[in-house]
Order: sequence, then C-alpha cells, then structure tokens
Amino acid sequence: MTPAPARAPGADTVWAATVIPAPQAAALRGDRRADVAVIGGGYAGLSAALHLAESGVDVALLESGEIGEGASGRNNGQVIPGFKYDPDELAAKLGETGERMAAWGGKLGDLVFSLIEKHRIDCAPRRAGWLQLAHSSGMARTVERRAAQWRNRGVDADFLDWPATAKILGTERYHGAWIDRRAGSVQPLSYARGLAFAAMRAGAHIFVQSPAQELERASRGWRVTTDRGGVTADTVLIATNAYTGDLWPGLRRSFIPAHSIQSATAPLDASLRASILPRGEVASDTQRIIFYYRLDPEGRFIIGGRGSFGETNPPLLFQYIERAASRFFPFLKKPRWEYRWGGKIAMTMDFLPRLHVLGPGVFAALGCNGRGVALATGMGRVLADLARGAMAADVPLPITPMRQIPFFEFRRPALTAITHYYRLRDMIG
Repeated sequence: MTPAPARAPGADTVWAATVIPAPQAAALRGDRRADVAVIGGGYAGLSAALHLAESGVDVALLESGEIGEGASGRNNGQVIPGFKYDPDELAAKLGETGERMAAWGGKLGDLVFSLIEKHRIDCAPRRAGWLQLAHSSGMARTVERRAAQWRNRGVDADFLDWPATAKILGTERYHGAWIDRRAGSVQPLSYARGLAFAAMRAGAHIFVQSPAQELERASRGWRVTTDRGGVTADTVLIATNAYTGDLWPGLRRSFIPAHSIQSATAPLDASLRASILPRGEVASDTQRIIFYYRLDPEGRFIIGGRGSFGETNPPLLFQYIERAASRFFPFLKKPRWEYRWGGKIAMTMDFLPRLHVLGPGVFAALGCNGRGVALATGMGRVLADLARGAMAADVPLPITPMRQIPFFEFRRPALTAITHYYRLRDMIG
C-alpha cells in the first residue's frame, strides 16, 4: 500500500489544496458592540451571520481558527437533504412536528444551491443526486420503500435495481440503491469561504483567530470575551457543533463527538473516471459503519468512513477504508492515495439535531449527525430567525432542553468497542 505523502500545513486535505482564496478577515482586537454575536465560523454560524446581515442586523462572528477550519472544511461535500429517519418514521415518532421537520429537511438542498447561485459562490456545485446503496437484499427492500415514501411527497426519487446500481457506481458490490435528485455536491471548504464572503458583503463583521473564552451576562445582554477583546450583544448564537468546548456548562456533554475520515487518490485516468459515478452523483451505503464515495472535480476518488472517538485517527483506520475501496472497486487496483484527513461530527443519541434556548437570548444548534452541509446551513437560518424574535412555533425544529448524556466519560470506550464489533459484522456480511 502506498502511504499518503506528507503535506504542508494548511493543505492536509484535498479541499485545502484546491480551495478558493480566503476572505480578508482579522482577529478581534478591543471591544465592540453588536446586535447579535455568533460563535463559530462553520456552515451554521456563517449561514446565521449571512441571513442576519441581509436583514439589516448588526452581527459579529467569532471563529477560533480560520473560516471552515473544522468540519465545514473537512467533510465530503455531499449535500444530502433530510435526516437519518424516513419521513414516515419522523411523523410516527413526532407527529405533526415530525411532518414539519421532514418537509423542511427535504428542502435543504434547495437552500444550499440557491445560496450558491444567489451569491455566486465558486465551490464546484453539482446537483447530480445522491445514491444510498443497499449492502444486502434486505436493505434493498428498505431503500425501495424509502424512495417510495419520498415519491409520495412529490420528490424526484427512484429505486435502482442491482444492474442499474452497478452501472452507475462501477461496482457490483451493492444490491440496489435509491437516488435522491435533490442532492448534490460542493467543494466544502470553498462553500464555507463563499458563505463568509457573502456575509461580509452583506455587512457582517467576521473575526478569525478569535476563540470565545468566556460568556457572561452584561448590563446590556451578554459579553463574549476573547484573548484580545470582546463583543457585547443582546443575543448570542452558539454554532460550534462537534467543536463545542466549555463556553456553556454541559453543552459539550450533550452529544458524542466522532471523527469521520477520508482518503483521496491521485486523479484517475479518463477511463476509470467514466466508470465510477460518471454523471457526478455522490454515494453512501447502508452498512452499520457506513462508507461514502465521490469523485472530486479533478477526478480523485474519495472514500470516507468512521474514524475514532478520540482526538487522533490512527493510520490503521485509513488503511481500513483504503482496503475497502480496493475490495469494492477492484479495478482501482492499487491507487496512489494522495491525502488522508479527518474531521469531527456531532452525534446525538437519537440521530436528530438539537436546537436549544440556553438562557435569555442565548441559542445553540448542533447535532448534524453527518449531514452537515445541508443541515447546518438550514440550522443557521433557523438560528437567525430566533435571533430576530421568531417564536418556537414559527421554526421547523423543536426547541428542546439541553441535557447532558449520562455516564458521558464511559461513552468513548463503549462506542469504540461497538464500532469494532460492527466493522467485523460488516466484513463478514
């Protein structure tokens, strides 16, 4: 196996190597006042800042690193509408709230691609659809029912049998798939930077290298303190997702942070490109520990999967997904893997996102569970609505109390053991 070459800082991912220039943002120095302070420069925070600034709200965004430095610049760039649950499941689980969530979630692809078009974001957008690949005959029946549920709601979705799936994907590994044509792909880091450019043009003030260190009540609202200044605002939006720290007590213990890892080959030759997702679709499968695939605009094959629940990803995890690529796509032979990287996702116990009112004028959104491009963009707009005074009945997501996960300290070793077990189950079928 060819090891991944060393990369210069800032270009450890394929996205950092092919990204558009960053906006000219500086660190916060001194104190300032704003109507709304946004904490986090990923999709949710940037979307919130953009929507607020467009409506004339004075907004200041604080990012601890650079724009898109977290998961927003390190994901696979798959724009997948909806949630982990089928729409009928959401309705059965949550009643009218579930129906409202399903309808809203189903339109998140429209939101992403409309923002890209409106603000002319140069992020290689492609709306060719998403394939969910059935790894067994039983799951083929499941995804066929899933496609039917969405068709019944007017969505352009179809079930593909085994030959049709093999023709599109380039492998006979899977038993079928459903295709959701609302979905697509972007260059994820370029999309994040493009949102930042758009927000700044609309009047938002974005500060990088400005980690929020303390959040406390002030005489007029709240004060967010950084190492070199602070922002006082009437409203604070926390949009740090899997990179949430201890700014608000207990918030980081309300979800499970997990790594999603990816490996990218060198650009494939034309014949191989034509045999794997030739129309530009993106794909993920239905295994217990899923794999996901796409080609980037330069023709690199990118495979992703579950990483560690710790702070680092051992090489053997990358080797695992790379061996899977050779097993699923044998005609790739022994590709040269150019990039290896990971990023954190926020997993909730029921795989549904969280929207919290943490205090008077303090709102938080997190828990995209691996669908962050579309979902975080939408949640950012919801946060903006709340900051502008929307009531709970006016937003499409339920506002729930923030609850810490019981026995949080023991979750990591337990989940690691379960993941290893599921990987073994997947390998032996």
